[in-house]
Amino acid sequence: MIKRWPLLASVFSLCALLAAGCSTLDERQREWIFQPSDRSWGNTALMTEGMQDVWIDFQSSITGEPARLHGLWLGGAPETTDTPVLLYLHGARYNVAGSAPRIQRMHELGFSVLAIDYRGFGKSSKGLPSEESAREDARAAWTWLAARHPRQHRYIFGHSLGGAIGIDLAATVKDESGTIVESTFTSIADVVSSFKWGWLPFGPLITQRFEAIRTVKDIGAPLLVVHGTADSLINPTLGRKLYDAATVPKMFVLVEGGSHHNTNSVGASQYRAALSQLFRMKPEASTVADNRPEPRLRSPSPPSLPSAALSPQEVRGEAHSAPAPAAI
Repeated sequence: MIKRWPLLASVFSLCALLAAGCSTLDERQREWIFQPSDRSWGNTALMTEGMQDVWIDFQSSITGEPARLHGLWLGGAPETTDTPVLLYLHGARYNVAGSAPRIQRMHELGFSVLAIDYRGFGKSSKGLPSEESAREDARAAWTWLAARHPRQHRYIFGHSLGGAIGIDLAATVKDESGTIVESTFTSIADVVSSFKWGWLPFGPLITQRFEAIRTVKDIGAPLLVVHGTADSLINPTLGRKLYDAATVPKMFVLVEGGSHHNTNSVGASQYRAALSQLFRMKPEASTVADNRPEPRLRSPSPPSLPSAALSPQEVRGEAHSAPAPAAI
């Protein structure tokens, strides 16, 4: 997520930053946008129960130094080609443990999930993250996942800021089966302009642009865009605009009453229906036999997902659900 108050602070400090130089302006934006920390919310040990620590080591081409990412793995065993695997990319401010409830819900939908912290967050390598470094981190995690789970259908998921990072990843790799973004925007400039003081001419000064509206045109697998009607941080119109710019088979799901934080919970049934319709994921026979109210889904059978997907015209649509109690 991205908090408004750090961006609002830029209104009062802009002149000072310009006087200090572009490098300071860039650093401040990175601090405001990412708000990196090792903090989480709630009982971290309880929320991450059943999840395994994962460590991803790679050589950074940006810094020229070794880098290490910490992640959480929530997967079923044994795994087969029917088990889809999801790379989870979180938003700003909190470390990966703060996304544990959302990770758990994606697992309940049938995914094995790898969720990572970017450098500067949690137990990952220290440093001030940037758009460029977050992209590199996502790519390193994807390479790690592909090497260890080559037989599974692999998906990309991004929440808020993580959605922009996820779309960039999907635009650069060729082996994803689909991309899911929730509460995501078109660009940082558009987010800023959606605020009450957005008429101020900050656009040219933004260095961390996250222009998902441009990169979304380059993704090659189906795209699911999910947004809540009650999202007071990222206007749902930005999610819709992002969806409109995509040229692949796609679906837009608007969750009635969903906020920036609880759309994944409020819209659980809509998620399940969208995964079935867009990605051709099907309920597991065992869960249907057990008469469980919310069956897990499994990956489609060959041929590969992109060739079996519906056309853009066939999958476009919106869905609504009744409001539900708030959740993280």
